[in-house]
Amino acid sequence: MRLPHPEYATFSVADRVVALRAWSSDDAAFIAAASTDPALQRYSLPHDPRGHPAPPPSIADASTTIDEFRANWKAAATTGALIGVGFAITDAANGARLGQCGIDEWSTDDVAQIGYWLAPAARGNGYATRAVVLLTNWLFGHGAERVFMTIVAENDASAAVARRAGFTHEGTMRAHTVWHDERSDVMWFAMLRDEWREDLASDAKDCEH
Repeated sequence: MRLPHPEYATFSVADRVVALRAWSSDDAAFIAAASTDPALQRYSLPHDPRGHPAPPPSIADASTTIDEFRANWKAAATTGALIGVGFAITDAANGARLGQCGIDEWSTDDVAQIGYWLAPAARGNGYATRAVVLLTNWLFGHGAERVFMTIVAENDASAAVARRAGFTHEGTMRAHTVWHDERSDVMWFAMLRDEWREDLASDAKDCEH
């Protein structure tokens, strides 16, 4: 893992449509509002052991989470492992907030797990695929050897994002998670650094609608 700069706040990558940047305290209200969406509560927010979601975060809670992203980024310089850092997905033209794409864990073995979500109004425009391509390309450029994501089997939209970004469905972990006391399967998608090509990344972005 090679972090190119010590400050979380300076992170920024973009294509012609979307940009990934560090969250700031000014974004906390957006995160809190987006977190009231049932799909985010189902697939992206913390749950208790029986799959019951925590209450949506308040603005203060979201601000604390942003502080934790900053602290986790800084800690990685010492530990050699990056755990729990999210970035804002924004419109590259006007800066409008769209969602989040982040690193759940980047291990000392250079295996990175990523995740993503979009606010309801941003869905259906290909922004998540672009964000995944941008972050994956950045990870491989800074030392990752493998990037993967896990997706609840019924989350067809998220699985479609993984496939459009070029990730391989490596298998399904049966009854791997719980939602409202019911077991759910989880799909595993991955990409290896020696499989990643700039033309593959371009194809993923060009297929958006």
